[in-house]
Amino acid sequence: MTLERRPECQPILVPHAGGDVPHNECADKFPPNRYPGMDVFVGGERFDALQVGVRVLWEIKTHRFDTYPDFIQEQEIEKEVAQLTEELAAARACGYDFVVGVSTQEHKDALLKVLPSLKIVVTGCKR
Repeated sequence: MTLERRPECQPILVPHAGGDVPHNECADKFPPNRYPGMDVFVGGERFDALQVGVRVLWEIKTHRFDTYPDFIQEQEIEKEVAQLTEELAAARACGYDFVVGVSTQEHKDALLKVLPSLKIVVTGCKR
C-alpha cells in the first residue's frame, strides 16, 4: 500500500485553531497555503498549512520569541521541540516534507541548536 492511499495520510481540512488572526494570516500567505483559512490534519497531527503545488506541510510560529527572557525562551524551545518532532514524524510517515516558519532569525537559531536537521524558514510575519 502506498503512503498516499493510507487514509490517515489524506489531508483532512479543519478550521484554523485558536482564532489568532496574525498567525492565521501568516499560515495562509507565507507557504502559500493550498487551503486558505484552513489547517490540515495528516497522520494524526494538525498542521498550519499544506503548501500549494508540493507535498510540504508547515508549522508556523509567530510569537515574539526574541522578546522573551532567556528562561522563557528555553522553556518554549523545549515545548516546541516535542511538538515539532511529532509533526515531523507524522509528515514523513505520510510522504510529506515538513517546514517550520518562524518570525525571527533568533528563533530559527535557537531551534537549530536542538534540531539541526529541521527545515526552518524565517517568515518575518509580525504579531
